[in-house]
Amino acid sequence: MPGIDECLIDAMTITGALGASLVDWTSGLALGAAGAGPGGDHDAGAADATEVARAITQTSSFADPAARTAPAEDVIVTSAGTYHLIRFVETPFDSSVFLYLRLDRATANLAMARLRLASIADGLVLA
Repeated sequence: MPGIDECLIDAMTITGALGASLVDWTSGLALGAAGAGPGGDHDAGAADATEVARAITQTSSFADPAARTAPAEDVIVTSAGTYHLIRFVETPFDSSVFLYLRLDRATANLAMARLRLASIADGLVLA
C-alpha cells in the first residue's frame, strides 16, 4: 500500500499537476510535498490552503446533517492560470489532513483531477 511519498508522486502524474502536498490543517504544516510549491514555497502554500480548509471545516453551512460526515469532500479554487484542489482525507479516526494539488489551468482536466485525487486519498487511508 502506498505511503505519503508514493501518493504525492502519484498525484504529480495527474495531467497538469504543478505541485502536491499532504497538509495537516491543525498546524498548517506540509507533511510531504512534490513538484513546485506556490511561489516556490510548499510551506507557504500549505499555510494558505490550511486557512481555506479551516474555513470550510469550521462552518456548519457546508455540512449535510443527514450524512454525518465532514462538511466537504473537497474544495476547488480557481485563479487566472491555476486550479487549486483540496481533498480532505477521511479516516476512521479524527483526521486532520488534506491533499493539496495545484494544477495548470491550461492543461489540466479539473474533473479528472478531482476523481484521481479522491482515489489517491482513499489509497493513502488504506496505507
